[in-house]
Amino acid sequence: MKNFDDVVLVSQQMTLLYVEDNPQAREMTTMILTDINMPRLTGIEMVRKIREHDTNVSVVVLTAHNDEEYLVDSIGVGVDGYLMKPIDVKELFDLIARIVQKYQYQKERMFLHAHHEATDLSAIVSKTDPAGIITYANDAFCDISGYSREELMGKPHSIIRHPDNLPEIYREMWRTIRDEKQVWKGVLRNRAKNGKSYYVDGLIMPVLNARGEIVEYIASRHDITHIMRPSQQLQNALKKFQEQALLYLKMKNFEMLEGFYDTEALEELQINMTHFLQERLSPVYDFDRIYPLGHGEFALLLSHPDYLEQEGNERLIEEIKRIQHTFEEEHLHVRGMQVNTSVMISLVCGDETLILESAKLGIKKLLATHQDFIFANQLAIEEQIRTRKNMQMVSKIKDAILESRVISCFQPIVDNRTRKIVKYESLVRLADGNDEVIAPLGFLDISKKCGCYPQITEMVIQNSFEMLTRTEADISINISVADIEHRPTREMILTFLHDNHEQAHRLVFELLEDEMTENYRRIHSFATEVKTLGARIAIDDFGAGYSNYERLLSYRPDILKIDGSLIRTIDQNSYSLSIVKSIVTFAKEQGLETIAEFVEDETTFDLVQNLGIEYSQGYYFGKPQRL
Repeated sequence: MKNFDDVVLVSQQMTLLYVEDNPQAREMTTMILTDINMPRLTGIEMVRKIREHDTNVSVVVLTAHNDEEYLVDSIGVGVDGYLMKPIDVKELFDLIARIVQKYQYQKERMFLHAHHEATDLSAIVSKTDPAGIITYANDAFCDISGYSREELMGKPHSIIRHPDNLPEIYREMWRTIRDEKQVWKGVLRNRAKNGKSYYVDGLIMPVLNARGEIVEYIASRHDITHIMRPSQQLQNALKKFQEQALLYLKMKNFEMLEGFYDTEALEELQINMTHFLQERLSPVYDFDRIYPLGHGEFALLLSHPDYLEQEGNERLIEEIKRIQHTFEEEHLHVRGMQVNTSVMISLVCGDETLILESAKLGIKKLLATHQDFIFANQLAIEEQIRTRKNMQMVSKIKDAILESRVISCFQPIVDNRTRKIVKYESLVRLADGNDEVIAPLGFLDISKKCGCYPQITEMVIQNSFEMLTRTEADISINISVADIEHRPTREMILTFLHDNHEQAHRLVFELLEDEMTENYRRIHSFATEVKTLGARIAIDDFGAGYSNYERLLSYRPDILKIDGSLIRTIDQNSYSLSIVKSIVTFAKEQGLETIAEFVEDETTFDLVQNLGIEYSQGYYFGKPQRL
């Protein structure tokens, strides 16, 4: 530091203690100066006292003595300079410049030390030698990686490398820090000791010696895992672009694979699938990256504007289906096993605000329908509308229960020989506040989801028992598997039968075949108790859906109601006719009565009568109505 102005500027930040009995000399100096000869305390003794409190204070000896002993003593106490009187201004300036420079170095060293401590406390820090072998790792590095310091020392930094990172990232990194000797900045996905992923945003800086050679690398990073999950990245990307096409893919049978593979193998499979999709789709489409979302699901955003037009949509759909078909012939290798790369695809195009929700609903719909491709535009909006309608229906159901507007309509069942009404089926309806009657299809499933179904069943039972007092015909009541498995409902039915045992023989409980159940024992027990109390059991919609002869053996019914889908086509479909004949033959052999549903015209009635079916029910004889 030779510039006078620089010396003055820096020295203004310093404090001067000047001990001198000569006024003229005091005015000429600006550093800590001391005379050797003083009345009470020599300059050498004073320096020793100062050093006891602060070893960093700079001291200059200004003396008229040229004694070798004083010079040796001054060096011994660590003075920074030794000036002879009279003062040479140039020598004084040079000495002050050296001391100011020393002060500046001390200040910078303290700053660097403080910066190092702050960085070490707030960041993930590591050092490696030129070959990438770890020589230092701070506590934050150990915490996030799960490795102890002993496990890290001497290991290559690739110990935390995640295989999902593309090789190009590391090639560019080494080119920057090793070949160009520059600082590399970027985001990396790393893998901890337990196999879990974490994301860091940081820099790697090469440290050079005086000859410009790299002696080590220092890396400083920050954990950004919470904002770097693929799902979060996808959502962030969706916010940036309003017009795009979202391709959402799910590996077929991934749930089955979860039963065969452990977590590490499944992660390896999804990594391999990510690379596979990148390789197969990048030559065809313009997209930034593949987003692996877990559970065998992946997404990518296509930004080409042509996809947003109708014709572009059609071309895109056709192209995707073609590529999707080729995936069925490909395989990935995981742990020595081949895994098919077949996928289901949900596509959403445009500036839809709920684009991701629509895509997910598309996958859900594909799973339910066992299909492979869906154009899922507007599914989320449609779902919102459906949800809103369902909520309105929930309100109607609850109001109807509170106001006793759960009603029963009764449809006649006739004896095929006499054409006289001998039974009625009790069919539930909902009467809203405007005298509109709502059929079960509009509210029954919703009532099960909102927890109102048991209350509806109880009101139907009450309505049916009351009907027994107004007619001499028998009454059939539909009972679902959910009713039987719900203990309060089951006990309520048995209590009704017990309390009305004189009328119990006129009641028929139709077991609905619209639900799967494995609890045959529970249903068998219920059927047995009901029959013991005098009521009878019918199997509804027999011959279609879940019906089978195995259930007959379990339920021991009295009546079979032949499914309407068979009766409706009996005059046109030989297959339906053959099934109905077999059911009638079986029923007669077992002593069971049969009822034909959906008898809607004379032709159908003549056929079921000629087949020997005892009873008919349908619009030909009457619609369900309040009696």
